[in-house]
Amino acid sequence: MSTQPSTLRIGRRYRANRLNGPYDAIVIGSGIGGLTTAACLSKMGKKVAVFEQHYTAGGFTHSYDRNGYEWDVGVHYIGDVGANHTLSKRLFDYITDGKLKWAPLADNYDRLFIGDRQINLMAGPKAFSDELKRNFPGEEQAIDTYLDYLAQVAKAMPGITIGKILPEFIAGTFNRWQNKKAPSFVRKTTQEVLETLTKNQELIAALTGQWGDNGLPPNESSFIIHALIARHYLYGGYYPIGGASEMAKNIIPVIQQSGGDVFTYADVKQIIIKNGAAVGVKMADGEHIFAPAIISNAGVYNTFGPLLPDNAPSKDYYQEKLTHVRRSMASVCLYIGIKDTAENLQLPKTNLWIYPGADYAKHVSEFLASPDDHDVPLVYISFPSAKDPSFASRYPGRATIEIVAPGPFEWYSEWKDKPWGKRGDDYEAKKEAYSLRLLEKLYEKLPHLRGKIDYYELSTPLSTDYFCRYSEGEIYGLDHTPSRFEQDWLKPKTQIPGLYLTGQDIMTCGVAGAMIGGLITTVSLSGWKGLGLAKKMFVG
Repeated sequence: MSTQPSTLRIGRRYRANRLNGPYDAIVIGSGIGGLTTAACLSKMGKKVAVFEQHYTAGGFTHSYDRNGYEWDVGVHYIGDVGANHTLSKRLFDYITDGKLKWAPLADNYDRLFIGDRQINLMAGPKAFSDELKRNFPGEEQAIDTYLDYLAQVAKAMPGITIGKILPEFIAGTFNRWQNKKAPSFVRKTTQEVLETLTKNQELIAALTGQWGDNGLPPNESSFIIHALIARHYLYGGYYPIGGASEMAKNIIPVIQQSGGDVFTYADVKQIIIKNGAAVGVKMADGEHIFAPAIISNAGVYNTFGPLLPDNAPSKDYYQEKLTHVRRSMASVCLYIGIKDTAENLQLPKTNLWIYPGADYAKHVSEFLASPDDHDVPLVYISFPSAKDPSFASRYPGRATIEIVAPGPFEWYSEWKDKPWGKRGDDYEAKKEAYSLRLLEKLYEKLPHLRGKIDYYELSTPLSTDYFCRYSEGEIYGLDHTPSRFEQDWLKPKTQIPGLYLTGQDIMTCGVAGAMIGGLITTVSLSGWKGLGLAKKMFVG
């Protein structure tokens, strides 16, 4: 049976004769960072063309449908949108003209299974703290200090952000001053910081039980990314009503308000460099499109690799810089459909995180060395049809589940040159074996679902590459190690005049991280005008 492409299509299909230039800016890639930049620029009266090589806009925020079901590919839950004064909510309202609406998850938004222990992460700092203290008596001081550390990182972030948009001649001095001022723990790994607070490894595992949200176990991740994610969900999780594709659907009209548009099937092959500056893009159909600002939301590996011609100034500089960062984890996702409602099936509005035990680093390395002999080190289960109040009316009598787990690119690399949907029986057999393992994890926690599944399919890192152009299936762009946060070149303005970066590589991963990346790219691009926008978003 051949797999049919999804019919969920958002954006306008590219044809050279549909272009309506001249444009003030071109954005390569329609992930949330690119869409945010385009919408913010449109609000300033700029006409922006966004080019997306996929058949639908949204990057990791797109949805797809198959066999009568619909799934999100990356928007499992969003934090910090429950109150109007937060940066995330202000920004979403700004770029969608207030059209995107949210539904809260359960108060217990994340449930951790660490070996035999179950720990519930609760919405609200007090409920969160009380639940942890109940589980770890005698660790009250460590838990209080931990929450204080999260607040200190949040306080340090505006400085880190400003350092990315200041002109070169001030940035160095400012960043040195900022580093002196910031607490020393922002330069350490998550594990190192938490071990100064407690010796209890199970408490450390509980505090870092969402490590899959940045893709690095706590012994490798920067405490900055850990703190940002933990604090992002401190008031609970939310889901876009109508599904993940509502994001792009509601942002595109804002981009169109100033004459811009979002084009799909629009494959940018190269950035055009003239007299040392980026002046346009060359499309797969040979079309050359020009604009004074070229903004890449394609990630640093693509931007400074295949998209940048060899004669570009600073190409060698950036190629060298790429040796100081590394690609984030690759994963698989099992998309599941059931012919019944989320309500009948008692599917929770809670995400499940399943770990074999508290030593995350050990479980990961053992599994990667010998996957058949060791338990899957991280299994995340999400129930989108339970989270979205509109799902039942859009897909009556249907429910969906998604399971995310590690899946290194190397496992599937021998099929990387085969076409999507036609990679052969041995590829399908490999996927099937892993799918069955992941289904067993689901049945372990929700045994009543056994025998009820109507449809499932596994996406691998090859799908991530095919649809999102992350060539090794990396879902979070760059690894969020402590050294990543010391890379002063990861910022919107590049050394090549006219070329800018946006999205998750310049700030942090996740929808909110990429959106803030989109915001600071706009600020960087817009000079004094951008400062008004920054104040409006960051201060309110």
